[in-house]
Amino acid sequence: MRITYLCLALLTVTSVSANEPSAVRQAELRHLIKHDCGSCHGLTLKGGLGPSLLAKDLQHKPNRDLVQTIQQGRPGTAMPPWAPFISLVETRWLVENILKKP
Repeated sequence: MRITYLCLALLTVTSVSANEPSAVRQAELRHLIKHDCGSCHGLTLKGGLGPSLLAKDLQHKPNRDLVQTIQQGRPGTAMPPWAPFISLVETRWLVENILKKP
């Protein structure tokens, strides 16, 4: 019986970690948003060289489009592809967190 609970607990932990980055990586991604993304989108993310990344300004854009833009970049613009540095799971987490902010 105890082994069953242990297995269920491990499966739960595995499924959560597969769907979102670790706490350490989340902190790294928050730093990336502020400093790397902020260098073009403004340190407050209200816009600059790149458009605003505030939730109110992105709410009409589908999450899949935001994820694709981050992963693949925008050819002909200053937006680089981040796929070499950020996994798809991490990118989805970033988008979800950006959209949660007021």
